[in-house]
Amino acid sequence: MWQSESLSPSALRSIIRLQSRDIKNTSGIAAGYQQANVVILHKDLADDFEAFCRANSSPLPLLYRSKCGEWSCGPLATGSDIREDCPGYCVFENGVLMKKVASLSSYTPQLQDMVTFYLGCSFGFESALKAAGVPVRNVEQGKNVSMYKTSVACIRAGQFHCPMVVSMRPVPEDKLDNAAQSTHGIPLAHGGPVHIGDPKLLGIQDLSQPDYGDPVKQCPGDVPVFWACGVTGVEAVQSCSKPALAFTHSPGCMFITDQKAETISPLTLEPAQCHLSFCISQNPQHYSIASKRAVQQIRAIEELVVEDPGSRGIRALFLQDELLKACLSLSHSSSVLITTGFPTHYMHNPPEETDGPPGAIAMAAMLQALRKEVVIVTDGRALEMNQHIMRDAVKKGVIKTAVPVISFQSNGPDSALHFLCHDGDPTKPRFDHLVAIERSGRATDGNYYNMRGVNIKHLVDPIDDLFTTASTIAGITTTGIGDGGNELGMGKVKAAVKAYMPNGNLIACDVAADFAITAGVSNWGGYAVACALYVLNLCPIHWRYLHSGLGLSLTPDQQSLWMACLPTVAKEEEMLHILVKYGVRSGKTANLGLEVDGLTFHPYHSDIIHRSPAPIWCVPAGRRGMVRNKPGR
Repeated sequence: MWQSESLSPSALRSIIRLQSRDIKNTSGIAAGYQQANVVILHKDLADDFEAFCRANSSPLPLLYRSKCGEWSCGPLATGSDIREDCPGYCVFENGVLMKKVASLSSYTPQLQDMVTFYLGCSFGFESALKAAGVPVRNVEQGKNVSMYKTSVACIRAGQFHCPMVVSMRPVPEDKLDNAAQSTHGIPLAHGGPVHIGDPKLLGIQDLSQPDYGDPVKQCPGDVPVFWACGVTGVEAVQSCSKPALAFTHSPGCMFITDQKAETISPLTLEPAQCHLSFCISQNPQHYSIASKRAVQQIRAIEELVVEDPGSRGIRALFLQDELLKACLSLSHSSSVLITTGFPTHYMHNPPEETDGPPGAIAMAAMLQALRKEVVIVTDGRALEMNQHIMRDAVKKGVIKTAVPVISFQSNGPDSALHFLCHDGDPTKPRFDHLVAIERSGRATDGNYYNMRGVNIKHLVDPIDDLFTTASTIAGITTTGIGDGGNELGMGKVKAAVKAYMPNGNLIACDVAADFAITAGVSNWGGYAVACALYVLNLCPIHWRYLHSGLGLSLTPDQQSLWMACLPTVAKEEEMLHILVKYGVRSGKTANLGLEVDGLTFHPYHSDIIHRSPAPIWCVPAGRRGMVRNKPGR
C-alpha cells in the first residue's frame, strides 16, 4: 500500500490514471499542492463561462483556461492528461447529468471542439489549516468534504446562472480566527470563509444531507464554517441547457496540479489583513469577520464616546466591543427598527429631551446609505411632532431621505408579535434588528423613571414589549444605547446600574438588549454606530464576507455616499436647531437651546464629532483631507 504523503503530484496522477481504487477522492492527499475543479465546455460557451468565473471568483478561481482541444495543462502540471487524471467525471447532456465515468478517453473526438477550465479547490488549503492548528474533520474521518447548494445566487454572466455551492468543515470555536486567517491567504483555493454559523442562513436545511460529498460529524464545541466551493461549476453547467455535451470532475475527485498552494505567514500580515471573528447572534448562531485594523478603529471610537464630561460615572456600565458586535450585526441586517424618546420633562409640553433623536437620525442616515430599510417608532402622543422633525431634517439636509415614523400601541398580548412579524408569524419577521437610543426603559416594578427617580409611565408607550418579544424570535437582534442605565436595552448592565448609578435600584431598566452600548451622551452612541458602520463597510475583509465572497467590489461612488452620511458638526448643530423649534429641551437643565444633557453643543458635542477617528486607510488619497477636516455625515 502506497503512502500518498510521500508521493509527488505526478506520481499521484499516474496512480489515478490507472483507475486505482485506492483513490476514491483527493481530499487529504497531495498536501500543500493546489488541486483543481474541472469544467469542460464547447468552445462556443467558453467566453461566457470565463466571464462567469471572473464575476464569481471566490467559488470559481480560474487557474487556467485551455486552448480548444487541449487536454494537457503545461502551466499547471507537466505531462498531464485531463481525460485520465481525475478519479471520476460527470457527463452532462443538455445540462442534465447522464452518468459518471472513470475516464473521458472515449470522448476524445468531441473534446477536439471543447475548452477545459481548471478552477481552484479548497483541498489546496487543508494543509494550511493543519499548520494553523485547525483540525480537518473530514480527513480525520476518512471522508470526502460535505458540499451544499445554497440560496445565495451567483452573479449571472451570459448563459450561466446558478446558486453558489459551499463546502463545510467543522472548526472548534477557539480556532475560528486561525481558520479564517490561514485560508484567506490562499485565494486560488477559494480564500477565507463566506459564512460561519447556522447553515439555514445560507438556505441549507440539514447538514447531515449534503448535496455532494459525505456527511461529516461535528465534535463538541465545533462551529460549522463554510467556504465557497468549485462545485459551483457543476451547478453552472446544469443551469445552461445549451451545451449538447459537457463534462466536469466528479465532486471531490479533483485534478492534482504540480503547483504549491499559496500561503502567507501570519507574521508578515498587516492589521488590515488579519482576520478577527465575533459571534453576533446565538439564535440563530451567526459569526461575522472584520480586519484587525477595522476592529482597532471601532474600539477607538467606542473609547471616545464613553468619555464622561458630565462626571456621571457611566464608565461603570461600559462593556467593550458592544459597539463592534452591534454594528457587525447591523451590517448583516436588511431591515432596522429604531426607537427613541425620553419624556423626562413631565412638567413641560413637549416633555422630550434633545438627547436621542439626533443620534437616531445619524444612525438612520448611514443605514439608508447602506441600503437598509429603516423605520422609527415613537410614542403616539409625540408622533406628529416627530414626523415634522423628520420632515425638517430632510429639508435642512441632516438626512437625505425621510424615514417613516410610526407608533406602537398595545391592544393585547400578541400586539408586539403582530407588529414585529407578518401575520404574527415568528418565522416571518419584518425587522431583523431593533435599536433603542435614549428611550425610556421599563424598571423592575413596571414603571418608567427619569434619573431623578420621577415616574413618567403616563407619558410612555410600551415599546419595551417589542424588545421582550424580539428576544423570543429567532433572527431578530436588539441593541440598546444609553448613558444612565434607565434606557431601554440597558437591562443587560442592570447589576452595574444598581451598584453605581444614583437611584440605581429604582430606575434601572429591567429590559435587556443583546448589545448595550454605553456613551457619555446617548447621541454620541448613535454617532458611533454611524461611524463604525462606515469603517466596517470600507473594510475589504468584512465586505467580502458580507457578500458571501462574490464578485461585488466597492466603488468610489459608494464610498463617497457613505462618507456624506457621517455625522458632521454642521448637521448636528442644525438638528438641534430643529428640536428647539419644536420646544424640545436639554435633559439635565430643561434649557431650550443648543444643549444636550446640560452640555452646550460648542464645545462639548462638536468636539466629539471633530475627534471621531476617520478610516483614512481605506479612503481614496485625494479625499483624505475631507475626512480629517470634516468627518461629515
